[in-house]
Order: sequence, then structure tokens, then C-alpha cells
Amino acid sequence: MLLSKYLLPTLKEIPREVEIPSHQLMIRSGIMRQLASGIYEWLPLGLRVVHKVEDIVREEMNLIGGQEVSLPAMQPRELWEESGRWDFYGKELIRLKDRNKRDFCLGPTHEEVITDLVRGEVRSYKELPLLLYQFQTKFRDEIRPRFGVIRAREFYMKDAYSFDATDKNAETSYNNVFGAYCKIFQRCGLKFRSVEAQTGAIGGTFSHEFMVIAEAGEEIMVSCKCGYAANLEKAECLPPPKTERKRSGLKKLEEVETKDMKTVGEVGKFLKEKPDKFIKTLVYKIDSECVIVMIRGDHEVNESKVKSYLGVNEIFLADEKTIEEVTGAPLGFAGPVGLKVKCKLLADYSVEGIVNGITGANKKDYHLRNVNMSRDFEVDKVLDLRKVKEGDACPKCGKRLEFSRGIEVGHTFKLGTKYSEALRATFLDKQGKEKYFVMGCYGIGVSRIVAAAIEQSHDQHGIIWPLPIAPFQVLILPVNYEHEKTRAISDRIYEQLESAGQEVLMDDRDERAGVKFKDADLIGIPIRVTVGEKTLAKNMVELKLRGEKEVREIQPDQVQKLITELMKEKED
Repeated sequence: MLLSKYLLPTLKEIPREVEIPSHQLMIRSGIMRQLASGIYEWLPLGLRVVHKVEDIVREEMNLIGGQEVSLPAMQPRELWEESGRWDFYGKELIRLKDRNKRDFCLGPTHEEVITDLVRGEVRSYKELPLLLYQFQTKFRDEIRPRFGVIRAREFYMKDAYSFDATDKNAETSYNNVFGAYCKIFQRCGLKFRSVEAQTGAIGGTFSHEFMVIAEAGEEIMVSCKCGYAANLEKAECLPPPKTERKRSGLKKLEEVETKDMKTVGEVGKFLKEKPDKFIKTLVYKIDSECVIVMIRGDHEVNESKVKSYLGVNEIFLADEKTIEEVTGAPLGFAGPVGLKVKCKLLADYSVEGIVNGITGANKKDYHLRNVNMSRDFEVDKVLDLRKVKEGDACPKCGKRLEFSRGIEVGHTFKLGTKYSEALRATFLDKQGKEKYFVMGCYGIGVSRIVAAAIEQSHDQHGIIWPLPIAPFQVLILPVNYEHEKTRAISDRIYEQLESAGQEVLMDDRDERAGVKFKDADLIGIPIRVTVGEKTLAKNMVELKLRGEKEVREIQPDQVQKLITELMKEKED
């Protein structure tokens, strides 16, 4: 491909409103352009990378028996009502009406559609196991699109669905896909880690996320040398050691005036108490009801754990009016003692260990001292409701947990019979009995992988593509293409490489050498061959690997052989 004929609009300046390197470099290098918030156009260079990733994914999915299908992006409301997700999924679901006023949505995922397809076509256990997958654009109305295609409203992904006769067979299917995903990310040249994750709106019994390790990642990974790994939403917290609550040690409940003091920090400073003596009391609104969540003053509520326990997709902190109705006091003075409205009370494990704690008094400008669970208030459930933090112990071995950041590029779910039961998708087993399919679902963010690879592999000059997903393998850079010998040697190398099956981009533009070199570094093609008058005087050209400082001088006739050897080394 000649660069003079190629749509590659590179930019010198850093675009406004880009937050992370991958987003900046994808715009500057001409990979994509923004059409609207969270919606992007893929240009030729970027689409080549997308197709490289897609090919790797397709090969590995086919190797484990996957069959490719193509499902509609526009899905009828009726299917989503059968699964119970039309209302449950929340505001991220993009809903629309056709000309006949029938309700549809743009699919963020395809559990309902694939289950409907299989329930109509598969009758017997003899047709199982079945693994179907597709590549498709997905839609989610993100509350705050950011980081380019990492958090977009329209994105390209591969989703797959397995159907099995038994739970044991379903685990085999899950493990097969899990192994294929590991190979996919290895082949894409990514440094990644699989971690335990929440099932969220998809549902199911358990799931794993595949995280590309990157400083700019949105997700926090928690891990231990023993092998335990989870994302921040899923990471378990050990309950603190049980505290003996001797009656002689429990002090009398005391009301203290704390005028205009609402935060743990303000009240703690006034009372000369540390945050771990406080019981933070948060009022959440779930549909038309309220739920009280209590947590120690130095901890944060993990809303994913709360949602998982309650079996809901969304929860919201109550507004000030609701808080006053429930507690009898304005925001900042809530506590579990003497609530005005009966609510479900949930306490984190850490609250159990607080003796003679401090809470809001449900009265403006007042807090309570010496509050003790069981004596002063009862809870409906004590469970793990907080986020892990630095210094916490591993729930498996007790050693100190390690924290790192990552970008989620894949997710696997063991669904069980959640969707097959909801949609009455059944088959006949060996005994002729009707059974529900045992399902799994598996996603890979194809467009996210492009951004994650850049986030993990770049420098101050531009992208450093892993060879397997690079848009081109070789860039030929004639310093002055108008120079007769330079042009002749460049053309000859170009033809030799193309004949050998290499993917080559030649910068034949009438541009200054400095512009060409800057663009070469920016777009990040792995191998650069520079043809210039100075080296040609010695019958030499320069060969350089992107990301390495070393420049090799070789004879033009040796270029094709050396590049073939280099690529073989990279593949091995």
C-alpha cells in the first residue's frame, strides 16, 4: 500500500478532551474519528487492526468447535420481558419504537436472542454441546462515555454462547473457552491476568474477567501470590476477629451535640475518635423501597456486593427528602438507632467488631456515642459489603493483597439455567425427559483490545504495535522518493516483500524527512526500512524495529531475508 493513496490523516497536536494515551494516539495516528460522544468512525488503519484481532479470535473459537452466526442488533421487547431484563437492565439499554409503536432495544448483549434461536431449533441431547459465536456492534447508553473506545456507547465485540446437557458438561465448555481466551490474548501480544468478577446484569453463578495490565485502566485488580485474583467489585473481605462484648464493657448510650458537623472527619476530630469507631449509615433507594447499609467509618461501601445480595441491577443513594423521611434528620446525621421508617438493615462484617461506636442520632446536629449492635439496634443481615483496601488480607491464604490497574478485554460467565428457564428453552435427555439447557456466555471486546494494546505498548513518540495485530508489518521510508536511485531501490524492496506475503506500507509522499519519521513513530509499524542517499552511497539501507534504538545497515538485497527471519523470531 502506498501512503500517498492511503487515508491516513495524522495530527501533530494532542486533541482536546482526551484523557489517556490510547485515546490520544488513536486520534492522532488516524485510526479513528469521533462522530458523537462515545461513538467513533474507524478509518482504514484502525480497521486493519480490528480485522487482525477478529481473525485471531475466530481461529481460536473455531479450534474449540465454535460455529459463527450473525444475530440482529435490534431486539424485540417481548424477548427481554420473558427473561425479566427489560426493566432490570436499567438506563444503559437503548430503547426505541418502530413505526407501529412496538418496543425494541439495540442489543448490548444477546442472551435472549440466542436462547430463543436454540429453543426453536435444538431438540435432543445428541445435538449438544453447542457453541455459537458472532462478531457484532453492541450498544450501551453509558452515563459517561470516556477513554475513547474503552468506555463507548457503540463498540465492536465477539460474544459466544454455550449450550450443554449437564452442569458438568457446561463446566467443560466454560474451561474450553477460558483456555481459548488465554491463547487469544497471548497471540495478540498482551500482558493480561484473569480475575474473579461479579456477574452483574448478565447474571449466572460465577464469572471471570480478563484484564490487560495498564496504569490507565479503569478497573482495579486485587491479587495475591497464592494465585487468588479478583476485580475490586468481586474481591472478598475477611470478617474481623470476633470481639467479646462483655456487658461490663458496654457503655451507656450518649447523645452528643455536633452542630454543623456531618462527616466522619469533622465529628471524629471534635470527639477525638478515629474513623474505625464510626458506623457510617447510608440510605439507598431500590425501586420504591429503602435499604440501610452500615459500614465502618474508614471503609467504603461496595455497591456491587449490595446489588448482588439484593438481586437488583441498580441502586441509588437516597435524596435528602427521602433521608429526612426515613431518619427524621437532614443528610449527615443518619444512624441505625430510632429510624422513623422501617427499612431492611444490612451491616458489613466490620460493624460487628465495633464496640461503643459512634453514629448519627437521626436528629439534626446530634450524634450518638457508645452505640452497640444487638443491644441498640438489630440488623437483617451481616455480610461482606465493603471494598477491599490496601493492607487487607487475602481471603484464601491471609497474606497481604496486592493492587494493580487493568483494562477489561474479556469476560466469561457460567449462566446455568437462568435464561433457559426464563425462556423455557428445553431439550430431551437420554431418558426422553425434558431438561433445561445449561448455558454459558463469553465476550471479548475486539475494539477494546486495540485500545488496550496501545495503552500497554507506546512511548512518547507514538504507538508500538505488537507484531500479530499491527496494521502493517513493514514500513518502507524513502527519505526522498523523487531521487531516482532511492525510488528504484524502495520500489524493488516493496515488490520483494509483497511477493513474500508481507504487509507493507510505503511512504512515497512528497514530504520532508522529519515529517515522515515522526509519522512512522506515531503509527508504530513494527519494522521500518529507511532508504536514503547517504546509506545508498555505501549500497546500504537502514532497518530499525519500532521501540528499539538499534539501527542496522544492510544491503538492499538482504532486506527480505532478514525481515522474514525477524518475523519468525517474533512468532516463536
